[in-house]
This record gives sequence, C-alpha cells and structure tokens, in this order.
Amino acid sequence: MNTKLHAVTDANGRPISLFMTAGQVSDYTGAAALLDSLPRAQWLLGDRGYDADWFRDALQAKGVTPCIPGRKSRTDPIRYDKRRYKRRNRIEIMFGRLKDWRRVATRYDRCPTVFLSAIALAATILFWL
Repeated sequence: MNTKLHAVTDANGRPISLFMTAGQVSDYTGAAALLDSLPRAQWLLGDRGYDADWFRDALQAKGVTPCIPGRKSRTDPIRYDKRRYKRRNRIEIMFGRLKDWRRVATRYDRCPTVFLSAIALAATILFWL
C-alpha cells in the first residue's frame, strides 16, 4: 500500500512523465526509469533523494545541468544554484493539486496499475485540459 510517485514536469509544473515505485525502493530506481523520458532541457531540479554521481553524469551526458543539493552524508559538498532550486516548489504544488482528488489522496485503488491510471487521469484533467 505504500508507494512513491516520481514525476518529470515542464517549467510550468505540468507533469510530462509519471512513474510509481514501491515505498521502500530507493529514489534512484525512479530516476533511472525516467531518465530516458526526459525532454530537452537546460536544467533539472530534484530533491536530495536523487543525488547520485551516476545520475548527475547521465544528466550531463544528455546536456542537462543538474540542480540537486547533495545528501547530508556526502563528504564533499555539491554546488548547486540555490536561487534556481527555489523554483522546485512548482513540483510540490503539482503533487498537492493531484492530491485534491480524493481518490488519489486516500488511495482507494489497491492495484498499483489502477492507482497510476487514476493519477494519470487526474493529471490530464487538471493540467492539460
């Protein structure tokens, strides 16, 4: 019953790609799954859960500059644009708007496939229609 939703959004906070993992799975799994579906972009904003050297290298190979703060357990601090990172609130606003749908917020559906379908339907109606 515990899941994590990983999303790629555009600059306006509208979801482009969605991927769901089990709650106990690392965020790296979601990052690896969504890496191929990334659109052309200059920057990628992500939270500390996506801080990995391989992910940063993969983003730079695609021509995307990562704006991801380093984990607290890192020995060498990671430099990132703090001013640009503040725009990540658009992603949190997108998740909040998805949870306005009671079916998504309370997770009526036990099947992960049906739950992801409900999220995709809500995202389509809220952001794209």
